[in-house]
Amino acid sequence: MTQEELNKIEKKALEQLTTGKSLFGKDGAFAPLLQNFLDKALEAEMEDHLDQEERSQGNKRNGKGSKKIKTGVGTFDIKTPQDRQSSFEPEIVKKRQTILADNLSDKIIGLYGLGMSYRDICSHIKEMYDTEISHNVLTEITDRIIPDVKAWQNRPLDPLYCIVWMDAMHYKVKVDGKIQHRALYNILGINKDGYKEVLGMYISESEGANFWLQVLTDLQNRGLEDILIACTDNLKGFTEAILSIFPKTEIQLCVIHQIRNSMKYVASKDQNEFMSDLKLVYRATSKEVAEDQLLNLEEKWGKKYPVVIESWQNNWEHLSQYFKYTQPIRKLIYTTNAVEGFHRQVRKVTKTKGAFTNDMALLKLVYLATQNIQKKWTSPLHNWSLTIQQLYIRFEDRIRLDLATTPSGVPPKE
Repeated sequence: MTQEELNKIEKKALEQLTTGKSLFGKDGAFAPLLQNFLDKALEAEMEDHLDQEERSQGNKRNGKGSKKIKTGVGTFDIKTPQDRQSSFEPEIVKKRQTILADNLSDKIIGLYGLGMSYRDICSHIKEMYDTEISHNVLTEITDRIIPDVKAWQNRPLDPLYCIVWMDAMHYKVKVDGKIQHRALYNILGINKDGYKEVLGMYISESEGANFWLQVLTDLQNRGLEDILIACTDNLKGFTEAILSIFPKTEIQLCVIHQIRNSMKYVASKDQNEFMSDLKLVYRATSKEVAEDQLLNLEEKWGKKYPVVIESWQNNWEHLSQYFKYTQPIRKLIYTTNAVEGFHRQVRKVTKTKGAFTNDMALLKLVYLATQNIQKKWTSPLHNWSLTIQQLYIRFEDRIRLDLATTPSGVPPKE
């Protein structure tokens, strides 16, 4: 770029700045300024590369190449110096790099993490930056977070989590051109300072106790030594899987799941009355009162709906764990609402996807959604100071509290 051309660009930039017009995007003055900067920077890198040692080996300049660069301020061509021995490795714009390592890639990943389709991202980038981005390039950019996904999946965990919720979401994934169903397992935990944390996410072809055993083993291998209370749905064999890895854990089956499953087998004409009687069981003030109401439920409905009553009786030990605790803790553990609430937020991001191209595409998007959701988890649960003290009284030998801090993790006032 000649000095005259540069002067014109600088004049244009000053005019746009003083009139309030954008310096960026189509017709903005910043793109040619950046282009000029990159051309000069590449020239300087070549000069530095062709030092005395390189020249003594017969290496020297060999013309220039040209390639199109996409940036956050527009798309333009740059001239890349070349050497005869092809040993020049530029740093500011690397070989085969077509997108400048500025915040454009971060913007694309951010838009993808909000659930935007590749087509919508392309349109947005074109409108905002006058830059064309192909689907292949978008895939290449979003694939850059794969190492982050894998590192996050394998990160070390705390030795203890007070409460852990476990549940699965279901998605469609293309495998060899065919649509298959996938179960995405999510584990949400509360550490002893009261902060929520997604401990991990795992993909399987279906939800089952055998796979949960693999998940729990992985959590243990990553440093998890103990879970005080685990809240799960009533999946067959799930309780046994948990207790085989964490034998001291108290299992609380989700009461809401149990209710939903029960009502499937109650005739529609009886559902309102049956539900009123059932509420006396799970809303009882104590386990003893609840068991009395369960007997009343059996006397009234046992002959008509024996399978439903038998299910409550068989699962009662793990359905009734929440009666040991005060109302605030009961609300936390008697359902899997905590992890289902997390799932609802994830689905807001993934709802635009009919089917994912592969398992990793699913993991990438859920990982980005999870990172955005976790940014809001900046405070411990409400009244956690009281909750952790109640848990400490019950599980004293298993909770190692740092006496230099309060239960909420905040240093005490002097």
